[in-house]
Amino acid sequence: MKQWLMIIVMAAVVLGLGYAALNYFLTKKLKEGNERMQEIAAAIREGANAFINYEYKIVAIIGGAIAVLLALVISWETGVAFLIGAVMSACAGYIGMKIATYCNVRVANEANETRSTGKTLKVAFRGGSVMGLSVAGFALLGILIVYFIFGVWGGMLDTTLVNGVSGIVVKTNPITGGEYSMSLILSGYALGCSIIALFNRVGGGIYTKAADMGADLVGKTEAHIPEDDPRNPATIADNVGDNVGDVAGLGADLLESFVGSIMATVILAIEIFTHNIQFYSIDLFQQMVMFPILFAGIGLIGCVIGITYPLIKAKLSENPHTELNLATWISAGMAIVLGFVLCFFLFKGEDAGYQAQLEAIGFKAGTLTPWICAVIGIAVGIIIGIISEYYTSYDYKPTRNISHASKEGPALTITQGMATGMVSCMLPVVCLGIAIFATFALGGMYGVGCGAMGMLSFVAATVSVDTYGPISDNAGGIAEMSKLDPEVRVITDKLDSVGNTTAAIGKGFAIGSAALATMSMMSSYLYSFIEDASLSLNIMGREVLVGAIVGAALPFLFSGMLINAVAKAARNMVTEVRRQFNEYPGILDGTQRPDYKTCIEISSRGALKQMIAPAVVAIAFPVGCGFIFGGQFVGGLLIGATLSAIMLAIFTGNSGGAWDNAKKYIESGGVEGCGKGSDAHSAAVVGDTVGDPLKDTVGPSLDILIKIMSTVSLVCVVVFHKYNLLTLLGI
Repeated sequence: MKQWLMIIVMAAVVLGLGYAALNYFLTKKLKEGNERMQEIAAAIREGANAFINYEYKIVAIIGGAIAVLLALVISWETGVAFLIGAVMSACAGYIGMKIATYCNVRVANEANETRSTGKTLKVAFRGGSVMGLSVAGFALLGILIVYFIFGVWGGMLDTTLVNGVSGIVVKTNPITGGEYSMSLILSGYALGCSIIALFNRVGGGIYTKAADMGADLVGKTEAHIPEDDPRNPATIADNVGDNVGDVAGLGADLLESFVGSIMATVILAIEIFTHNIQFYSIDLFQQMVMFPILFAGIGLIGCVIGITYPLIKAKLSENPHTELNLATWISAGMAIVLGFVLCFFLFKGEDAGYQAQLEAIGFKAGTLTPWICAVIGIAVGIIIGIISEYYTSYDYKPTRNISHASKEGPALTITQGMATGMVSCMLPVVCLGIAIFATFALGGMYGVGCGAMGMLSFVAATVSVDTYGPISDNAGGIAEMSKLDPEVRVITDKLDSVGNTTAAIGKGFAIGSAALATMSMMSSYLYSFIEDASLSLNIMGREVLVGAIVGAALPFLFSGMLINAVAKAARNMVTEVRRQFNEYPGILDGTQRPDYKTCIEISSRGALKQMIAPAVVAIAFPVGCGFIFGGQFVGGLLIGATLSAIMLAIFTGNSGGAWDNAKKYIESGGVEGCGKGSDAHSAAVVGDTVGDPLKDTVGPSLDILIKIMSTVSLVCVVVFHKYNLLTLLGI
């Protein structure tokens, strides 16, 4: 195998993590502002650290138990790979959260000193880039560790000659007697990333939205005090939540999506070779395994270039959206150009027989097929992002319509927002359908996997742009609580509004790549127990049909559990804020200090207690169904869950983003005669609170749900397709 090519990925990892470290220290060197600003920032930092440290203790216990179970039932290599994935995901989330808690106050101070949107944007984006570069860097670092330890040095990617036929190394578990190959070890790594992402997204999402809703419902609509007013007891908890949910959760989420898309393609290449060894050579197998990893490496190099653009540009414009879009487009463009060079040389065959092998494996465009499929994924991802921007930005009609509907009260605000979210599902799904059709026609299921991988090949830039949003939101809170000049809050609000739109775009990338990656993973799943080369599931078969129906309901169950968890924690927060206002009337006139600590504890307890049940459902449901009904049922379950989760994720993400920006449009004076404190603003706040758990808890968690279900099913199908209740009963 051409190991020297992996130097590209090693260099990308060193470059990405080194650049992240540089931006981390450059950000910390900036001034924090006055004593009051430093005090508030320290309180936010302390709350975020306490929550994530305790959350990671819980996750470590659960993750350790899963790793032991995988080691016993599947293989010890799978258990170790699982732990490596969990550690990489946890590191990225933790580092991103840490820099966000340092950067927020520095952004507020930059806005206060310069009164320049462009200069303030540069500070926020530098902080966000630490998260973005860490996500891609740690993801690829973990992949390299697993690849070399088990694939190269452990010999699991070697090919053997058995009865004159080449094949992949297959080992046997001494405890269960089950066979396993490198594909299950890679699945273990992806599963480790998914577990951390699920807990970070669910736990952080419950925390941040409980605090946000409690602060808004009592502070804005009842006490009629501004957002992030220091008199609001929940305001510190709200700002803590931005860091543990919208930063640590976001980073772990997109790292998991990034890893999932790469691993799905690599695993599929291994399975195709294992089951179709007569079609192509060992060289082609090695190239197909290496391509997704190499493409991700050059994508990270492209992102370093794209991220550097706004940081070294002498003067950024006062339009943050333009600058952020340019950083993303430069990153995507570099990934496309470098990917072409990589694909051309990697798949360059020397004889006519090689081209025949490419055709036999389904490469309709010859050596450039994987690159074309990746470019299709990139293009569709950008288009989905543009669609999300149209439906969530207050620069466009859909969100402005929600703002104007707020003049008639909260009922019409909610109705208009729901309609916008539902309508917004159609175009992204059509784009996904076109992407699946085109990539499958060009390269089969491997082509679909390349499309998913391409969609997230510039994930470092996407996460950098996303993370800058909650950092700016925190900066606005610190400016408000520190009683800085109102002009400072205008700057941070402008950055935050753009951040809401970029977050919706990032969620579009995540769900789009999840859909494509799950399809590729589905093929690997079917390879595990179906001997028929067609790899088809009969949708009218009883197990598959019932599984699909149950699977379609599962995302609704999962979403309902999350919303209930947020509502329960938010009710406790509302009760506490009301209690403080009633018992200590001096809070509202500024003569008494609110009790911030109790509100932080309420959010922490609520999140840590409520996050376990949804996570258990996501992991245990497909496994339990597999051991009862078998592989066919779980195949249907995965299909049904994926289809309904795609729609729900788009609906919840876009409707929630639109409600939030509709509120901000009113606050910016976009609706004549209405502003902060008006009835229309109160109605918009209600709409925003309805959308809070949808866009920041439910929507982002659904793409993790479908990937974690497909990954855990792939890992466990080697056991439950043989040992299940239906087979035992002979039904």
